[in-house]
Amino acid sequence: MRVMFMGTDRFAVPALKAIINSGVELVCVITQPDQPKGRGLKVTPSPVKEVALEYRLPVYQPERVREKEFIAKVREEFKPDLIIVAAFGQILPKALLDLPAYGCINLHPSLLPKYRGAAPVQRAVMNGEKETGVTVMFMDEGEDTGDIIIQESVEIGISETADLLSQRLADLAARMLLKVLHREDMSAIPRHPQDHSKASRAPKLKKEDGLIDWGKTALEIHNLVRGTVPWPGAYTTFQALEKLEDAPVGENNQLKIRESRLIGSPSKAPAGTITDILLDSSMVVATGDMGLAIITVQPANKSRMKAKDFMNGYRIKVGDILGR
Repeated sequence: MRVMFMGTDRFAVPALKAIINSGVELVCVITQPDQPKGRGLKVTPSPVKEVALEYRLPVYQPERVREKEFIAKVREEFKPDLIIVAAFGQILPKALLDLPAYGCINLHPSLLPKYRGAAPVQRAVMNGEKETGVTVMFMDEGEDTGDIIIQESVEIGISETADLLSQRLADLAARMLLKVLHREDMSAIPRHPQDHSKASRAPKLKKEDGLIDWGKTALEIHNLVRGTVPWPGAYTTFQALEKLEDAPVGENNQLKIRESRLIGSPSKAPAGTITDILLDSSMVVATGDMGLAIITVQPANKSRMKAKDFMNGYRIKVGDILGR
């Protein structure tokens, strides 16, 4: 069986490695064009491309998979019996979906029809879901609307970040994919239509999605911190009262909250107020109901640091208010 794999980010890597070790004929790896990343905007290959090159697999990086030239190349040169897609980043057109005899299979990190879209893991954590999972599905022209092949669920830890959860789901997706590939009759794979009335959306995150509203509950803010790892990160502002290093005097500065912990103690202080310093060097910030322990933070253009070190370095004190 000739298989073509389409994927881009880290979530797709375990699936690609599983295919490589499965014994099927992997004819080509399709991934997004190299992108500028980091402060220096260095052009960087995708994680999938790095693995493909490591295994000396043919790699193709079309700007748009809807282009007639790309579809013709797939039909005439790659000739796949099955296309497998995981975190690729483009919606496949019908002309491409119709090419392989066994169809196109997608690995999606949610329990469809919940959380269709580009950010299902992040949105599930941000919304405080207690479980999520992986769906292996046939693709159609919609976004994550095709028939389901198999699903498996996992619990979400109360302190688990979207980044760690995504890696756990990626490993699960790879194991589930092997169950499908090892079927004796690929033409008889079961199909279970989705209940579209129960669908929910998981749109791509924007920078402003990470802005903290301290008036929300401690749990909601804790979920935001966990769900926006690694990007865009949950953030607030603080006011530097004294000029230390390159901290502007009296100006609002962005502060990313990298790690938080629920402590369960009620707070009557105004939302955003720093109310205490704990023995583990975390600072307690008042929210709409409880205090929330902030463990690590990252001021703009600085490295991560303990909350207490941040307060000492920027002359922040108990009683100051974040997010003014």
